[in-house]
Amino acid sequence: MSVMDKLKQMLKGHEDKAGQGIDKAGDFVDEKTQGKYSGHVDTAQERLKDQLGTDRPQDPPPQ
Repeated sequence: MSVMDKLKQMLKGHEDKAGQGIDKAGDFVDEKTQGKYSGHVDTAQERLKDQLGTDRPQDPPPQ
């Protein structure tokens, strides 16, 4: 079992929190590098979210 599979298994049911953490980490890197690598950071965030499945649209709330 790969590391990515283990991460996916651990995050199952908490995709929204993982996505928030990825965003927060990216913002931190942007702040520390003064936005110099923001394009690269954004790309990395998108790819990581795709890998972990955190970028899936959420189901609408029941009415």
